[in-house]
Amino acid sequence: MGSIHRFPGLDPDDVAVGTRLKQWRRERGVGTDALAKALSLSPEQIRLAEAGRAHLNSLQIAAATACLHLPVWALMSDTPTY
Repeated sequence: MGSIHRFPGLDPDDVAVGTRLKQWRRERGVGTDALAKALSLSPEQIRLAEAGRAHLNSLQIAAATACLHLPVWALMSDTPTY
């Protein structure tokens, strides 16, 4: 019989940030290519981040929120923090 490989699970924080990123990107009418360019990433890396399969660092999150004209908390929380 074959062996069972354990793949690392998704980080719940990355999934939450990715979900919010995708929601806001679509709501703001920003394409994957435009967001990728703003973050110096490939469109594939943006899709992975939106799926929670790639981690965005603090500089990338700041660039994403600037591109989408959002406060940083909008990707980090569903509740406004001031």
